[in-house]
Amino acid sequence: MHVYRTFKATAAACSLLLITGCGLFEDTKASSSSGFSPPNLTAQSRLGATEGRVNLVSWAGYVEDGTTDPAVDWVSAFEKQTGCQVNNKVAASSDEMVSLMKTGDYDAVSASGDASLRLIGSGEAAPVNTSLVPNYKDVFFGLKRQTWNSYDGTAYGIPHGRGANLLMYNTEEVSPAPVSWSAVFDDAPEHKGKVTAYDSPIYIADAALYLSASRPGLRIRNPYALDQQQFTMAVNLLKKQRGNIGEYWNDYLKEVAAFKSGDSVVGTTWQVIASLAKSEGAKVKAVLPVEGATGWSDTWMLSAKAKHPNCAYKWMNWIISPKVNAQVAEYFGEAPANIHSCFETSDPTFCDTYHATDEAYWKDVKFWTTPIEQCLDGRTAVKCVPYSEWVQAWTEIKG
Repeated sequence: MHVYRTFKATAAACSLLLITGCGLFEDTKASSSSGFSPPNLTAQSRLGATEGRVNLVSWAGYVEDGTTDPAVDWVSAFEKQTGCQVNNKVAASSDEMVSLMKTGDYDAVSASGDASLRLIGSGEAAPVNTSLVPNYKDVFFGLKRQTWNSYDGTAYGIPHGRGANLLMYNTEEVSPAPVSWSAVFDDAPEHKGKVTAYDSPIYIADAALYLSASRPGLRIRNPYALDQQQFTMAVNLLKKQRGNIGEYWNDYLKEVAAFKSGDSVVGTTWQVIASLAKSEGAKVKAVLPVEGATGWSDTWMLSAKAKHPNCAYKWMNWIISPKVNAQVAEYFGEAPANIHSCFETSDPTFCDTYHATDEAYWKDVKFWTTPIEQCLDGRTAVKCVPYSEWVQAWTEIKG
């Protein structure tokens, strides 16, 4: 399939593709009740003349101009149509994205959920006037004005796509077929040394999600809003899991290789990884467990210091246009954001594989968002553990 060939080329060019947040809840809108208070910024009211240039920060595979693969190019047509020359910087992590946006040198960024609230809260990201982005009307409802891309009902970006963090297992080595995340937590000793997990502090949320079902007494309502007791329990679970881990992955090609060789038999994955591994002969299956899953939804966010805001708006509209959004989704391996993109994919089964139009499926996916001190689940009597402490804890977990 086209997506496998092209995404492999992208990953080879960026072997440490670390989508440390590549988005949270059903139809929950961001609210000021959490105490989170970004600077009072105003969205652009109308478009002016384009500036002839736009400087972007993106994940590998999001801004393709034919350099990686001559057949993969949605930038050249944009430049020709708008007169905006694209200068793109590929980032390897959300932390790098945040740092780059703080320089003021970039106009827009494809921010993941563990970066978006940092950009909003610091005033680096500006509100977006969605009426200036005509294709926004065709974005799936479940991606609009969510906790990771809005504040107090105001949009702070344009949704790009979405994906779930699934449970993948070797069908010949893992029996019975797992339906719960217990396979990588409480039951992990059954496959000691062959369990794999995503290498990022945000993976702590996966443990919290599992605990929300297995330990209901902890009253975890949001895996990204953990008070100290809840956070400690999640960290302890991951420290216990560590003894059964064969490797932590942040390079999708390495995970494919590990499942093909048998070095890994169960762990977290993305649909594109599962599909590629199966196409290369690995006996694997990926499922959405009964507890649901974490996931990611990236957002094109506008810099509050943008020097080329009109070209940035043109880019945000272009990247979610039906055909282009379909191209990006297939190349990268994610569900598109535009409702009409499924009619534009080269593979007619692509959107079924990625559950692109299945809103019921996404209701069980808790999209990555930035943990902050003000609890995102609405609690005010306690403070939640901020992302900086998640980073520190992850270092301790891995030893």
